[in-house]
Amino acid sequence: MKKLSLAFTLLALASVSAAQDSSIHCQSCDDWNRPQAPFNVYGNTWYVGTAGLSALLVTGPQGHILLDGGLPQSAPLIEKNIAALGFRIQDVKLIVNSHAHFDHAGGIAALQRASGAVVAGSAASAKGMQLGTNIEDDPQFEPDGTRFPKIAKVKVVADGETLDVGPLKLTMHLTPGHTPGGTTWTWSSCEKGKCADMVYAESLTAVSSDDFHFTGDATHPDISKSFLATIDKVRNLPCDVIVSTHPSFTQTFEKLAARTPANNTFVTPGGCRAYADAAGKALATRLDKERREKAAAH
Repeated sequence: MKKLSLAFTLLALASVSAAQDSSIHCQSCDDWNRPQAPFNVYGNTWYVGTAGLSALLVTGPQGHILLDGGLPQSAPLIEKNIAALGFRIQDVKLIVNSHAHFDHAGGIAALQRASGAVVAGSAASAKGMQLGTNIEDDPQFEPDGTRFPKIAKVKVVADGETLDVGPLKLTMHLTPGHTPGGTTWTWSSCEKGKCADMVYAESLTAVSSDDFHFTGDATHPDISKSFLATIDKVRNLPCDVIVSTHPSFTQTFEKLAARTPANNTFVTPGGCRAYADAAGKALATRLDKERREKAAAH
């Protein structure tokens, strides 16, 4: 009987291992996926991501919300971080995505299987998650681009729509530019009698494949104005605490290191404006470069 039990246990462990999604390898992947100890950001909001890829957990009495899932190989690290804080992955009821690239959506399939949570995102992000790759109008689209684990069922969320998990309320803000379905999420977290406007900010970097132009070309429309509108939208959000999809974009770990019991340095009311201003300058440089190259070609 003991031998049978042991054999069954080994078989079960092998099955779990086999079910884990394959790692994705890229130039930055190992650095992005370095383990990071979880920590409290503000109130019921916790950082559970890796050293280079943000994932946030918003906790509530009727279930939790997870924002982003990193790479496929980030999923076990995120799950471990959730457990280290004393929470259960099975209590995650909703997983949302910033944008459907392999470094932010790659781990969602495994985390959904572990939790049974509903997965939600914008229409374009939902399409990307269901396909397991960048969609064709993505600035970084390439026909043979990196694939990530597909998610069969994704709830499509409209711009301005609010999702509820018990008393938790998470609002979606469509912020396209970096991707067509780019999404910024906002909610409220409270501590010591003070509630803060929380922002999980979409990437605002103008990164693309070699043949893509944000100012438009023979095969792509001009999306420069909509990208600038996105940056303005993020700039003007109610914003006490901001965390971006890559923690370095909003100095997440610098704020953690500077925090004291008397001063939560994650509270930076000008954080969204600073984030948007930096993105606006970088985008202006990119657009100017594209226009100069087009002028030189004629």
